[in-house]
Amino acid sequence: MTLPAASIQLYTLAKEFSDDPSGSLDKLAAIGLTHVEAFDFVRRPDEIRSALDASGLTSPTGHAPLLSDTLWTPDGSIPTPAPEVVFEAAATLGMTTVIDPFVAADRWLTEVGVQDIADRLNASAELAATFGLSVGYHNHAQEFIASFDGQTAFERFVSATDQRVLIELDLFWALTGGQDGPRLVSWLGDRLVAVHVKDGIAPAENPFAPGAAPFGSETLDQRRPGEGQVPLVDSLAAGEGHIKYAVIEYDNAPGDVFADIQASYDFLIDGGYAA
Repeated sequence: MTLPAASIQLYTLAKEFSDDPSGSLDKLAAIGLTHVEAFDFVRRPDEIRSALDASGLTSPTGHAPLLSDTLWTPDGSIPTPAPEVVFEAAATLGMTTVIDPFVAADRWLTEVGVQDIADRLNASAELAATFGLSVGYHNHAQEFIASFDGQTAFERFVSATDQRVLIELDLFWALTGGQDGPRLVSWLGDRLVAVHVKDGIAPAENPFAPGAAPFGSETLDQRRPGEGQVPLVDSLAAGEGHIKYAVIEYDNAPGDVFADIQASYDFLIDGGYAA
């Protein structure tokens, strides 16, 4: 059975990459990585492509907003460009799949809101195809707050999207949303293009739920793989033969970020979970 390819979401080293793109990518290549998942690439695709090429890396997947006027992150919001601009930048980087990383919590609380998200991503899939690209969605925990007729908002969304729309399942955030990661991986099947391999201790309450206290990435108790509560091994096993990319990510690295990335890479490669 073909193993998923190891990759890394560049948000993990956002500061280091911003300060020294080429040096940061060289360090990732020295760890053994050959793929990355680009973040905030739309405003500088040529620069990032040149840095990737120089380090011998590719970015088959990347995060960019397709469904919101602004992209939320725990550390601030980023204005979003037109989808055509996103897809042109993605094509410049040589991507195959552009993944929307976040849709605000209030839009997941009603059936109308969930259907609107699905409709928008279906339309994005049509446009992306003209660029030779596919689109996907990456979860946090807000997609699991509401349920409709026994389905979570996330499951309703997946069911309402075209089969061409792919899913990247963040296993830490799925657990934070009270979900059984292996079950979700199995249920998604061929729709699952990637998983975010992220461990830690789930917050006591869903931080996106109505009335929850404000939070930032620095409040998250994230740990190296195997040191937290996330069922990484069982989830990766459940997706055997379907997952294309096992993507390392820390929203809040517990120590030296490159040492933590190395630990995640070793977990994937030495454990036989990725190649």
